[in-house]
Amino acid sequence: MLASATTNIAIALGTSGAGIAILVVIRSRRNRTRVVTKPVKETVTDAAPVVVAEVVVAEEEVIVPAAVVVPEVAAAPSVREKAGRTRSLFASAFQSIRGRGIDSATWDELEETLLLADIGIGLATRLLDPLRAAVKEGSLRSPDEVISALRDGMTAQLATSDRSLHLDAVGTPNVWLFVGVNGVGKTTTIGKIATAQTAQGTTVLMAAGDTFRAAAAEQLQVWAERSGSAFVRGAEGGDPASVIFDGIQSAAAKGIQLVLGDTAGRLQNKSNLMEELKKVRRVADKAEGVVNEVLLVIDATTGQNGLAQAREFAAATDVTGIVLTKLDGSAKGGIVFAIETELGIPVKLVGLGETAVDLIAFDPSEFVSALFE
Repeated sequence: MLASATTNIAIALGTSGAGIAILVVIRSRRNRTRVVTKPVKETVTDAAPVVVAEVVVAEEEVIVPAAVVVPEVAAAPSVREKAGRTRSLFASAFQSIRGRGIDSATWDELEETLLLADIGIGLATRLLDPLRAAVKEGSLRSPDEVISALRDGMTAQLATSDRSLHLDAVGTPNVWLFVGVNGVGKTTTIGKIATAQTAQGTTVLMAAGDTFRAAAAEQLQVWAERSGSAFVRGAEGGDPASVIFDGIQSAAAKGIQLVLGDTAGRLQNKSNLMEELKKVRRVADKAEGVVNEVLLVIDATTGQNGLAQAREFAAATDVTGIVLTKLDGSAKGGIVFAIETELGIPVKLVGLGETAVDLIAFDPSEFVSALFE
């Protein structure tokens, strides 16, 4: 039996040939009773334990996520398997250079390749100038030596950042806020992170702070049900900061370790959005938790526009890390270098596909190696 100040709830778990179902009996203060049966689509197996997610109570409304069958975790993909377009750019250039040798056209071809990969003119110049000098001095003599030196230089650009996701708070909720424009995969990213964290034994609550897009809250609720996370949402068009605050307070009351807060994502150049995000951060800091991550989600396929987004959001919300989605397929991964070198914000996670395991920790050495092999 679970109880709250406003509602008494009884939950029964039954089985049938088609799987399992939850019987929920809701008795309000006015002694009105509703019975809701929630079937579960997934099939129960001996290898997959059933987890019943926590009930969230909000103004007489009870949201009970369906029972979750925890699937067997698949192996995460590698950057080398997924970052096809950027790899092909480098492979084509290197093949041409090796076939021709080092000449005046070598530097133009390398510079063009770096720019096509969205690395940016400033960093491309800083990477290539030392190689030109080394060739003139005679310390680099062959195309393979130049390519190897470029690889070392690119790796060094990404070597010093702290890429850990911080769960430092003890006895109070850790809070990770997610910001970014609409369409970059922000809500899906939150769902994938919740899935990974709950699989590691962390208790999670999702707060649907994007109150201006009803589909965002609904999508987040689906992810909460899948991952076994608690879930809090507000009224459509309501104050996003209050939803995040209520989520943190609810997590504190229930002893939940991690709050993942979604935020609105209207165009980044609209000052009202930036002011709204500043308010979300201020209000979150007043709740009974610790905001130790503000993660900016960027679509890697947007190229240099992603760098402009990073500048705007970093100025408004003190971004602690980047989640770079859609790095597979048509993306040009050089934006990683542009963001880190120009803004000093580490890329912490990269998305390589649609499934929950396709969001992985960013490994600079693996990433650069993938471009050169």
